[in-house]
Amino acid sequence: MPAVEIRPIASADTYALRHQVLWPDKPLEYVKVENDAAGLHFGAFLKEELVAVISLFVEGAEARFRKFAAHPNYQRQGIGSALLQHIMAEARPHGATHIWCDARQDSAGFYARFGLLPEGPVFFKGPIPYVRMDREL
Repeated sequence: MPAVEIRPIASADTYALRHQVLWPDKPLEYVKVENDAAGLHFGAFLKEELVAVISLFVEGAEARFRKFAAHPNYQRQGIGSALLQHIMAEARPHGATHIWCDARQDSAGFYARFGLLPEGPVFFKGPIPYVRMDREL
């Protein structure tokens, strides 16, 4: 894996990658989360270039990560894995004992490698199938 630095970023700093990777056909406003101001946002940087983002929302013992996006040129290099491990560790000091996400169904195998298991039926956001995945921390 290339030398990656993971650090906190502002929610606004996540929008460009969220848009480019997750919903490029939608307006930029579509990738903003209603409670972004309450979230913890992290970026993975290679030589000061932001190449992946993730947002963590903790409410009591529940942590949810959302809008996980890695630039296509930097996928499958371990950067996303490092970022996901980072936020799982980050959730614990904030009181979380459980973590979950709404995963695109075609990414479920990736999340399963981190112990997240599917829970409930497949559902759709537009034409894209999703499944909720979760695990204890």
